[in-house]
Amino acid sequence: MLPIIFVLPLLQLIILSNAATFEVKNIKFGYIDNDHTSTSRALVEQFNASTYFKVLTDFPSEALASSAMLEGEVDVVLEIPHYFERDLQKEKHNSLGVTINAIDGAAAGVENVYVTQIIQRFNQQLKVDLFQVSDKQIQPLTIETIPLFWYNETLNYKTFMVPGILVLLVTMITLFLSGMNIVREKEIGTLEQINVTPIKKSQFIIGKLFPFWVIGMGLLTIGLIIAKLIFDVPMLGSLSLMYLYTSIYILVVLGIGLFISNFTDTQQQAMFIAWFFTVIFILMSGLFTPIESMPEWAQLLTEFNPIKYFVEVMRMVMLKGSGFMDILPQLLKTFLFALIMNGLAVWSYKKTN
Repeated sequence: MLPIIFVLPLLQLIILSNAATFEVKNIKFGYIDNDHTSTSRALVEQFNASTYFKVLTDFPSEALASSAMLEGEVDVVLEIPHYFERDLQKEKHNSLGVTINAIDGAAAGVENVYVTQIIQRFNQQLKVDLFQVSDKQIQPLTIETIPLFWYNETLNYKTFMVPGILVLLVTMITLFLSGMNIVREKEIGTLEQINVTPIKKSQFIIGKLFPFWVIGMGLLTIGLIIAKLIFDVPMLGSLSLMYLYTSIYILVVLGIGLFISNFTDTQQQAMFIAWFFTVIFILMSGLFTPIESMPEWAQLLTEFNPIKYFVEVMRMVMLKGSGFMDILPQLLKTFLFALIMNGLAVWSYKKTN
């Protein structure tokens, strides 16, 4: 149990924080250059210079490019038409063909944005290189936007994911351990011996859940240290505020684990039920996908998801430096969940006298 409690969560935090990313890199890029001019070669070089694209080959025909994409050899194919440079000089406009493998719709959308940005940047350069002086005088003024990124200036995806992964690990470990603990007592027969003692239900439950509350707080401490030392995640807010909220949140998770254990007879049953609800809570918590992109009915259901509030609070406090009043709505809802779940757990626990 000790490796499960302490070693595995640390490995999971390090591995998942590096693996669970929606950044799209090393895009396999191919092109069909029907023009073979300096302008077409300069456009291909723009993709070659990008850190996101891996330029693989020049396909002689569209059929070969389609076959390569069908076999998964390329993700993006750029087709440069005949007389690309000539038409740009004469007509001042032209068209490019871009084919993207869209089996993964999210990745295809990101790849399309990358391609569009590179082509737009190349287009700006062409305005200087190809247009004559007289043409420049009639061109409309361009508006330049300078973005300012708050809370994650380097756009490092690990900064966004590490707090959420830490929430995931604290939730899973405390839920599974608390759920299996009392079921284990049932399996070996010691629960019946405890039930005939004068100990009260509240005393028994506190004695069973308090060690896992301490373990959950310990996991949070170790996770925060790893987040700072390995991933250099900023911690702008108050640590005491994070510990205050986590102490209440763990009570919710322990209440859920105890409630599950009251209706199961084996550890396998408890694990299956806990995992079933954990997967739903995680996928609807905003950890991996934005809640705003979910259907309205799903957004309403997330209001009853305690993991959602923990993810929000961790990111708000660590990345934004939010204070007590900022997280007060999440804190009150989590406290209400703790009262309800632990009340149901105590009520459903049957003690024979």
